[in-house]
Amino acid sequence: MTRTHPRGLRLVAAIFCLSAASASAHDIKTKHDEKVLASFDIIETRIFTDHGHAIFRTCVRSDAGKLTPKAIGKFEGSEVYAYVWPTSLNSADVGFEKDQGIVALAVTFHPDFDDAAKGGKNRDRWHPHWVILAEDKACPGGLKVKDIPAGTKPKLPETWPGAPILIDSPEYKTELKGDTVEVHIPLDKIGAIASASFDGVTAGLRVNANLHAPLLCVMNVHKVASGNLSLPGKVVPGK
Repeated sequence: MTRTHPRGLRLVAAIFCLSAASASAHDIKTKHDEKVLASFDIIETRIFTDHGHAIFRTCVRSDAGKLTPKAIGKFEGSEVYAYVWPTSLNSADVGFEKDQGIVALAVTFHPDFDDAAKGGKNRDRWHPHWVILAEDKACPGGLKVKDIPAGTKPKLPETWPGAPILIDSPEYKTELKGDTVEVHIPLDKIGAIASASFDGVTAGLRVNANLHAPLLCVMNVHKVASGNLSLPGKVVPGK
């Protein structure tokens, strides 16, 4: 019997992901990179509409969601791992005030705290968020989830979890299986998606140990699908 080397299996999985996605010129395809951990090594990112939903999908080299942060037993200084789709959407399209920053969908895992809506629990699973990103040189990754200044009352989605940052915690169908991360969002929950551009990112974030702004920083970026965060992807219309 002929044995297949593990690296060969990973490459087969990557090829399967690309072919199974019915890829088009509007997707972002990326060469695999052995220097990046397989769980975060993006090889394709796409957003398409199908049967009344916008489907956000990222394929990695293998083992999507297998790696999670180590729990430290407290909120401050804790880590967050994330699969992220930065978009050209306006913040008003997802329930915030308009023109607040970069609108991104993020699928996250953080074992040290819950940030589900209305006091729900989600620290034990991968789950989705809308986040508004802003540049901040205080963050090693150059970006943060935008802080809410003390004493202000901005417009926020109904499923805002109560943290002093621009984040939303909707309950969308989210799956991590094999080499694929996928989120299904009803089209009536998101504005202007049909004309949106997007990119794909895998990253690690960290809560500020002093709980001061910036509260949640991007600490390191594992991979950017386009290589330069230029949002070259286009949403593909479906049924």
